[in-house]
Amino acid sequence: MHIFKLKRLVSFMFVAVCCGSAVPVVSFADDGKSEPPTKPLAAAKIEAPAPLTERERWMLDRMEQLEKRVAELEAKGQPSVPSSSEPAASQPPAVVPATAQPGIGGTVSSGEGASVVPSAALSAAAHTQEKASTKPAKAEPFAFADFTWLTGNARTKESPMDTKFFTPEIRADVDYIYDFNHPKDNTIGGSSEVFRANEVQVTQLGVGGDFHYDNVRARLMTQFGLYSQTTPRNDASPSRGQWNLDNAYRYLSEAYGGYHFNLLHGINVDAGIFMSYIGLFSYYQFDNWAYQPSYVSSNTPWFFNGVRVQIFPTEHLKIEPWFTNGWQSYGRFNNRPGIGVQFLWRPNGWLSVLGNQYALGADALNTPGRIRYHTDDSIQIKYYDNPERFLDKAAFSLTGDMGCEHGGGVSCAGNSAKGPKQSFLGYMIYDRLWFDRDKYALTIGGGQINNPGRYLVLLPPINGATATSGTPYFTENPGDPYKAWDVSGTFDWMPSQYITFRWEYNHRAANVPYFSGSGGVTPPGGNNGAPGSFVCLSGFTTCNGSPANTWLPDLRKNENRLNMAILVKF
Repeated sequence: MHIFKLKRLVSFMFVAVCCGSAVPVVSFADDGKSEPPTKPLAAAKIEAPAPLTERERWMLDRMEQLEKRVAELEAKGQPSVPSSSEPAASQPPAVVPATAQPGIGGTVSSGEGASVVPSAALSAAAHTQEKASTKPAKAEPFAFADFTWLTGNARTKESPMDTKFFTPEIRADVDYIYDFNHPKDNTIGGSSEVFRANEVQVTQLGVGGDFHYDNVRARLMTQFGLYSQTTPRNDASPSRGQWNLDNAYRYLSEAYGGYHFNLLHGINVDAGIFMSYIGLFSYYQFDNWAYQPSYVSSNTPWFFNGVRVQIFPTEHLKIEPWFTNGWQSYGRFNNRPGIGVQFLWRPNGWLSVLGNQYALGADALNTPGRIRYHTDDSIQIKYYDNPERFLDKAAFSLTGDMGCEHGGGVSCAGNSAKGPKQSFLGYMIYDRLWFDRDKYALTIGGGQINNPGRYLVLLPPINGATATSGTPYFTENPGDPYKAWDVSGTFDWMPSQYITFRWEYNHRAANVPYFSGSGGVTPPGGNNGAPGSFVCLSGFTTCNGSPANTWLPDLRKNENRLNMAILVKF
């Protein structure tokens, strides 16, 4: 269309110039007399056309060149524009002095007359080239389908407060846990999600969001409530060195900055604290199918402190290498960091395959020769999807973990001269049904673990014990046996995409006394003395673990709980 208009413009100017040059030819002859001519008008003498001036010849030549150029553009369909760095030889000077044109009856600026047509031609050519050279944007990773059905993914589809520069995020997790063991100190152990019984508690309150501008990115999520105390408590690395890392980071669940590179389908480089997702479930309960995940998830890392590179070769695949301080740790435990990598593949909207691999970290405090390896692999399948039915969706997830440690008096291969077997083997499986256009959901699941050496077993908080202090009441020595299993049922009511009301039943069991019983895990009168030592009964200054002189916590092999929670995310 632009080329057609340009051709009409060129033809119009050509006719105008020719007509303007012919005006003197049709003028009447004037001999200075007042009388009318004695000869008829038809017989009047016609003067010969005046010869074209140099300027007129240049304009005609230029018109012919432009018409040829228009024809070439029409034939090619993709015109090119001279580069701004190269002089256009066919263009006239930008400014030309005004000259008198005999026979036209006045003066015309040659600069004005010569600049109109070339500018229009170049504009049309540039517009056509721009349209032809525009490439479709590469597809955003994992945006080809709705993956809010996955456990570990938030089910919110939009942010009501999103802006060009910042996407805010607010989370609240408030629960009430009814423990059938009725611990008198209201303390629950053996979980990274549930901590107090028979009380209303704020497990987590987070405020933050994502910053994004000019390829620069950052994320901040605070954590207040029980998470700010319980998560740092399971990290022993702050005891090595100064500056109280557990206090420096306790109110942060995620905090990183980075840059997005427009390569492949995107490459992100981030440094700081980021979620690990080893164990499939999210650190935030709102994102999960269940409130209390099985041991494979509850006992493996929720976060890493380090550097990650997210590489998206296609819209279906992510490869994410990690360089971390250690296994869910703010600092290093010994003399070397850990490395890892995540593979996430989603070939379609109903399948998600996730693999997390971790290696080389020396993650046993004060045991620099002990090296850890771990593999965590999950698959999630949406096997039914019919939005028009009351049962509108169904999916399941399966996760398997294997790991071991070697060196420092333990062995991956089994009991040998190098030491007893130190390994981890576990799985968990969940099935979820959605009803009435995702307003209700029912999840059934559970799993098992075997962790000789107990190096991934969460230490019960007996007398205020932490991962640093340890406790003589529940040892974590090489070869110590630990086997456990659990089952749960979860019912969700989700009247809005921003809130979930959750009711859940959990049964958990272990082969050794591990869960809080009715007597609790707190000495009479509160925590007493060093948490890494026995607590003596009244009247004794020394004690050796004997019931005759030592206070003993009430630990049981079984635990049954009802979890009721309100979960909010904006």
